[in-house]
Amino acid sequence: MSPEFLLTSLIVVASPGTGAIYTLAAGLSQGRRAALLAALACTLGTLPHMLAAITGLAALLHQSALAFDLVKYLGVAYLLYMALQILREDGPLQISAASPQSPLRVIRQGVLINVLNPKLSIFFFAFLPQFIAASDPAPLRQMILLSLVFMAMTFAVFALYGLFAAQVRHHVADSPTFLRWMRRSFAAAFVGLGAKLALARV
Repeated sequence: MSPEFLLTSLIVVASPGTGAIYTLAAGLSQGRRAALLAALACTLGTLPHMLAAITGLAALLHQSALAFDLVKYLGVAYLLYMALQILREDGPLQISAASPQSPLRVIRQGVLINVLNPKLSIFFFAFLPQFIAASDPAPLRQMILLSLVFMAMTFAVFALYGLFAAQVRHHVADSPTFLRWMRRSFAAAFVGLGAKLALARV
């Protein structure tokens, strides 16, 4: 496995995105357990896209504007829904010390955030083959291995984000003004990511 793959994967995973923001919000609002569940959920949400790339289904999204747009706008709608939930003071993702969500709900939301992003399929379809030699006798096995390494790296980085957020949650929970601005910031981030996805093209 090339150092170039590991470095590129780390840059991609560490870049702020919907999964990172969701994990941070879960850590701030509910603590370490929710942060780890969110990291796991966002990692699992990349699995369908990797399978799509491995089996060639990503080519369908790439060729069919209708299929791409359908998944894309479902993703945009879900991101806007998440933004509205965060803005609610009694919402499920409030940045406070309120009663935690059920683990199932944390996982479901995290998985959906990444599943409803068709750009991930296109990304993996273009990304993974670059690190497989044309002479490789078992390209499918190598692609699966690279996918598993990418998923492990995703979970590790997101877990670090979430655990850091969980560590400082008690410091921010005592300030209603700070909590209000945190909700607005996370909501704005989801709206911005939704707008970016809405403008995406095949």
